[in-house]
Amino acid sequence: MELKSFIRDVPDFPIEGIIFKDITTLLKDSDAFETALEKLYNISKNKGITKVIGIESRGFIFGGALAHKLGVGFVPIRKPGKLPSEIVKESYELEYGTDSIEIHQDALNSTDKVLLHDDLLATGGTMEAACRLVEKLGAQVAQISFLIELNFLKGREKLKNYDVNSLLEY
Repeated sequence: MELKSFIRDVPDFPIEGIIFKDITTLLKDSDAFETALEKLYNISKNKGITKVIGIESRGFIFGGALAHKLGVGFVPIRKPGKLPSEIVKESYELEYGTDSIEIHQDALNSTDKVLLHDDLLATGGTMEAACRLVEKLGAQVAQISFLIELNFLKGREKLKNYDVNSLLEY
């Protein structure tokens, strides 16, 4: 199954000049969703992973399903102000300023081997910050996965010290 055929390009979203890679067209097809999930699972199944972390918000979709399939816990990384208990925060640079992400301070421990998942790798700033959060909590980043990678933005360069896998590359 050619998964790229299930990804819709949406021009000028969220701003003019951007071509947004819409994964909802893949998610609504049960066979395409299952194929993508199975491929992501096969990449991660023998890594000794103890927790899967999904990055808000589309990273929750496959992240939660991967955690279930791997038989491990799921941990969300969220935007500021969304988590109800004590948090650890990490800021990162954007093209136009800074942003932050947060995780519960008790979400991980030093024995955890983590799979970080998000839907898309662009410039890599969010995932780089997520790796720092995992490491601040004493856990190990065992693997990073993405459904889509935009190679021309060179986000992988920020993650060169990690095992990074993407199903679809543009």
